Amino acid sequence: MALPPPLLLFVLLLAAFPSLPGPGLAFYLPGLAPVSFCESGAVSPDCKSEIELFVNRLDSVESVLPYEYAAFDFCQVEQEKRPSENLGQVLFGERIEPSPYKFQFNKEDKCKLVCTKKFVTTDAQSSQKLEFLKKSMLLNYQHHWIVDNMPVTWCYDVEDGQRFCNPGFPIGCYVTEAGHPKDACVINSDFRESNTFYIFNHVDIKIHYHIVENEGQGARLVAAKLEPKSFKHTHNDQPDCSGPPMEIKNKFVGEINIPFTYSVSFQEEKTIRWASRWDYILESMPHTHIQWFSIMNSLVIVLFLSGMVAMIMLRTLHKDIARYNQMDSTEDAQEEFGWKLVHGDIFRPPRKGMLLSVFLGSGTQILIMTFVTLFFACLGFLSPANRGALMTCAVVLWVLLGTPAGYVASRFYKSFGGEKWKTNVLLTSFLCPGIVFADFFLMNLILWGEGSSAAIPFGTLVAILALWFCISVPLTFIGAYFGFKKNAIEHPVRTNQIPRQIPEQSFYTKPLPGIIMGGILPFGCIFIQLFFILNSIWSHQMYYMFGFLFLVFIILVITCSEATILLCYFHLCAEDYHWQWRSFLTSGFTAVYFLVYGVHYFFSKLQITGTASTILYFGYTMIMVLIFFLFTGTIGFFACFWFVTKIYSVVKVD
Repeated sequence: MALPPPLLLFVLLLAAFPSLPGPGLAFYLPGLAPVSFCESGAVSPDCKSEIELFVNRLDSVESVLPYEYAAFDFCQVEQEKRPSENLGQVLFGERIEPSPYKFQFNKEDKCKLVCTKKFVTTDAQSSQKLEFLKKSMLLNYQHHWIVDNMPVTWCYDVEDGQRFCNPGFPIGCYVTEAGHPKDACVINSDFRESNTFYIFNHVDIKIHYHIVENEGQGARLVAAKLEPKSFKHTHNDQPDCSGPPMEIKNKFVGEINIPFTYSVSFQEEKTIRWASRWDYILESMPHTHIQWFSIMNSLVIVLFLSGMVAMIMLRTLHKDIARYNQMDSTEDAQEEFGWKLVHGDIFRPPRKGMLLSVFLGSGTQILIMTFVTLFFACLGFLSPANRGALMTCAVVLWVLLGTPAGYVASRFYKSFGGEKWKTNVLLTSFLCPGIVFADFFLMNLILWGEGSSAAIPFGTLVAILALWFCISVPLTFIGAYFGFKKNAIEHPVRTNQIPRQIPEQSFYTKPLPGIIMGGILPFGCIFIQLFFILNSIWSHQMYYMFGFLFLVFIILVITCSEATILLCYFHLCAEDYHWQWRSFLTSGFTAVYFLVYGVHYFFSKLQITGTASTILYFGYTMIMVLIFFLFTGTIGFFACFWFVTKIYSVVKVD
């Protein structure tokens, strides 16, 4: 059951080279082609001078609720068209808008005023905006700005002399009543007034560019960095970017004016190319080097264990099959024991066969969707630069894979002796997707109530329902039609009319202990990757190691298969022939460990506060757990089905 050498080599190459480098093989993905910039006097159709800065949603590691830029009373630009967003961006709550921050290439500006915001505590609406701003600073909400499809990063020194580049920067910070600075307030010794908020109303932006010599005139932007600062300008109308920090007392009463300013400078980079402009962000991510070492270590261990399990299984089965096939006399046949004794019951239809077949259909849909999505991600099509592409690809694939789901569900339901084909097709189309959509809709109601940008607009919900009902459901019916039209799956042995009595089982061959043990090894090969995936979702860190993720996916499939086959063999030797549900639940129990780890991650790693954020975290976690349960359970069932069919087809049965 170990990976064949060619496949293993191919997977390792994907892991090592997640993109296709080299000038001879270079190509640009749609919407990701480089843009050339030049000074205002040399503008041409292929080279522009104006650099636009877009703003995205604001989020926090202390809250699951992101908000649109417009939800805050910041400087905004009116009557400009917003960039179009794909389905994945909408589902992730990204809201990209134009901003009043606009620059001319290679033209530096010093302390330029954008706007001045006025807050009056005696006015109810203005006071509410000020309180929302202070609450956001208390929860460390962060801006996310974009220049030329690149995140504007805030780079600062961390421990051990490392430099971390964060694709966001805070609105402001807070000094507690005890005088302890929180979050970004530690960067400036002037932030020392207790029970006071300090707002970052000025940014120093530095844009790095690379001159293109071989491809015409112009330059390409390779980095955009900023440093947030706080100034209480001497003259608000003519700011000079000097003076003490811009402070807001927690119990402030009266009127306050906050001027927002910026400075921009340019720097040429001769060594950084446009194709590698994301490298400085990805290389500075925390624990990146630890992740590479840990993942490789985990994969080597899991591959070794998988190989050992495969060798034991093959050697044991080879001896069993050789011994059983040498039994020619009736006396020898009467001395049969173990898994051959249950050959007349091994393909007996399981209880709740309808539900099992529906789970298998939905699991097949998820399995193929995951494989294809990760494969395209390995080739670089779904990189972080192509925003929302990963989720869009997954949703579209799920919709288009209704036919395999209906086919698999109908084929196995027919082999289980089922006759209610209409119920089977309807449950395959609506049961699991309906549970996910219901959970998703309830979470969306909470987001609507909180005014979060992650709330899916009504039109998008209608579009998702249209994709489900108008494309996925008909495709499921088409697959079910072909599945029921074909003959039932032929089994290598006949099923007896009278079920065989199952003898008393020892502790480790009982269903529940075997199911609990079965999920340990598969979870062991994914929990390191799981930590970084959860970080990318809840701690707003970029995930880009899709090559390793694809490799872990292959290892997970192999480990689930081998662990399930091994336990299935033990149960058959103990003359327990109820393998269908047990094989599904054995590998599917990995999802329970996923849930336990999710609870541990929430209480030990996250700083999330608030009832709404807690409900949202566990609501979305349950969706992931259900999908993972169907995914791993289907792998285990298919592996066990292949194993049982194989061993009973090569053994002589009287």
